[in-house]
Amino acid sequence: MSPMLTDSVAVVTGGSSGLGRSIARQFAEEGADVVIADVQEAPREGGEPAHEVIEAETDAGVAYVDCDVTNVADLESAVDAAEEFGGVDVMVNNAGIFHGEEFLEVSEDDYDRMMDINVKGLYFGAQVAARRMVDGDGGSIVNLSSVAGLEGSGDFVTYCGTKGAVRLLTYAMAAKLGPDGVRVNAIHPGLIETTMTTEDYAIIGTEAEGSFLESIPARRAGQPEDVADAAVYLASDRSEYVTGESLVVDGGMTNTQ
Repeated sequence: MSPMLTDSVAVVTGGSSGLGRSIARQFAEEGADVVIADVQEAPREGGEPAHEVIEAETDAGVAYVDCDVTNVADLESAVDAAEEFGGVDVMVNNAGIFHGEEFLEVSEDDYDRMMDINVKGLYFGAQVAARRMVDGDGGSIVNLSSVAGLEGSGDFVTYCGTKGAVRLLTYAMAAKLGPDGVRVNAIHPGLIETTMTTEDYAIIGTEAEGSFLESIPARRAGQPEDVADAAVYLASDRSEYVTGESLVVDGGMTNTQ
């Protein structure tokens, strides 16, 4: 089969580590040029920077841009960097943070930080990219939500709030931008093996992992590549009649518990 993203140019926020790193690499393997926008080049999981790996392993054009998604000027710079390759066709709003919490003890600073990164950063990342897409030939915006945006959890009240906001923003953006040829979809990952689930939300690699996996019909944790495959589909022309949708990548966990 021919590559799915030939002649596409993608910007991936939070592209140095975790899901973003896998998405960026998969996009490059499928023929896209990629701009990795992140606050650090070094991946949290260790290894070489994603842009160096992509450059060494593929023929794709690739650039790294320092980008704090809470700063709209940084987002503008990331999308500007895509002009080197012909302009942004795909925007992946992946950057996000997670921390466990006791709702009655959440501070205003904790709340603001999570909202700024998970919601504000995504909102303006989509806006900045959409302006270029509307003036051009359209495009695809892929927003990373979570199964926490579909179900409430008393252990992660703020995080659920941010990811629920991503889901509804995706629907509203799709309604607004569809007539201009811009598709907007969300991916809702479940338990995926990244530093978020091994360190920030320590399930994988702990005693809790076994019982947690028993609740997943697939009986395994997802891998970043599982989410990257979904992102490739939503970014490609093979999903040209798909917009305003939530694609759940969770091994069947959400709808079977």
